Amino acid sequence: MKELLKKVRQIEIKTKRLTNNLFMGEYQSSFKGRGMVFSEVRPYQYGDDVRNIDWNKTAHFSEPYVKVFEEERELTLMLLVDVSASQNFGTRKQLKKQTVAEICATLAFSAMANNDKVGLLLYSDQVELYLPPSKGKFQALRIIRELVEYEPKNAKTDLNAALDFLLSTQKRKSICFILSDFTDINYEKSLRIAARKHELTGIRVYDEKEEFLPNIGLANIIDNETGEMRMINTSSASVRRNYEQFYRRVRDQFLNIFSKSGAGTIEIRTDQDYIKALLAYFKSNHAA
Repeated sequence: MKELLKKVRQIEIKTKRLTNNLFMGEYQSSFKGRGMVFSEVRPYQYGDDVRNIDWNKTAHFSEPYVKVFEEERELTLMLLVDVSASQNFGTRKQLKKQTVAEICATLAFSAMANNDKVGLLLYSDQVELYLPPSKGKFQALRIIRELVEYEPKNAKTDLNAALDFLLSTQKRKSICFILSDFTDINYEKSLRIAARKHELTGIRVYDEKEEFLPNIGLANIIDNETGEMRMINTSSASVRRNYEQFYRRVRDQFLNIFSKSGAGTIEIRTDQDYIKALLAYFKSNHAA
């Protein structure tokens, strides 16, 4: 427990400083006030948008009535985090799951500073843990603790399970970040449906050795999600080429599916500065 608290505190100190110094303004300008919520129904006035006419009230009172909406000042941020076994990989600075924890902490503290709710959903090929959205520092610290401490029950990945759960629990529009390496298949339909209701962004976290296979001769390669082990000859140019082609297929699939669904994308390598990538995304998101 002492070691756990130390890890949580280290992440808190690092990410809170980044949030306060660099991040807060971009988070706020990117998302604050994006949502619109129903306020009231009133008689139609000249200049009102006819698309907002409430036809039931109009028929009842025999005169036009319109629905009035106002900006939603309180947002809900949902973090959907892949905890499958492929996250336990890293060859340079840190494991993928450690980078994911820091990114989530940065986003959670941004939401906290903006007085927004933040929730957490951990998933493998099933929903492993759900923390309903809530405000405050205690919630942010609990999210960090779960990301550091949680031991997944299953090793495989199925984003569909997480997206279905999101739709069943979050009835109002939320800002949703999905953090994964996206070595998954057949999630396009679920993502498209979820993107109609929520503002989705996929954050693909990867390691440089997933992109390029080093030439180190014969090596045992283990698939963390299936436990399968194979010996391959990394000196073979065709083996390295096939490895790189697989990586590109995973990456292209991620970018294409999210783009077609109208969702945003961020790509972050474990040994690179994730704050720069987040800031660039938020600036472009705000400009759009």
